[in-house]
Amino acid sequence: MNIAFIAHNSKKELLVELCIAYEKVLAQHNLFATGPTANVISENTSLKVYRFLSGYDGGDVQISTRVRYNEIDLVLFFIDHNDPAATDNDVAVLLRSCDSMNVPIATNLATAEVLIHGLENGDFMWRDIIHEKKPS
Repeated sequence: MNIAFIAHNSKKELLVELCIAYEKVLAQHNLFATGPTANVISENTSLKVYRFLSGYDGGDVQISTRVRYNEIDLVLFFIDHNDPAATDNDVAVLLRSCDSMNVPIATNLATAEVLIHGLENGDFMWRDIIHEKKPS
C-alpha cells in the first residue's frame, strides 16, 4: 500500500512519534511525504520515505495528483489549524481529492491510529475492488 505523510511544522513531532510507535507496520508499505516531513521521519526512524517537494513548494499538490491517479492509498495529514497554511487551497484540494477518490485521510492522531490498525489487520482490501487493482 502507498501511504503519504504531510505535517504542518508544529505537528511534525507528533507524526514522528506515530511513525516510531508503528514503525513495524509502516515498514511493510511504500511511504511518501512532503520534503521536510520526509526528512524528519527519515532522521528519527529507519523508515524509507520517498520525498516530494515541501508543501509550500507544491508537495501537497504532488500528493493530491498521485491520489487522483490512484497511486496513493492512504494519507496521514496532520494539520495545524492555527497555521495560516491550513487554509490554503492546496489543503482543500488534497482533502477533496481524497474524498472523491475514496482514499482514507487522517488529519489527527486518533484517526491515524485507527487507520494504521486497519492497515495492520488488512482491512483496506476494498480499495482493490473499487479501483479494480489486481493483487500483487
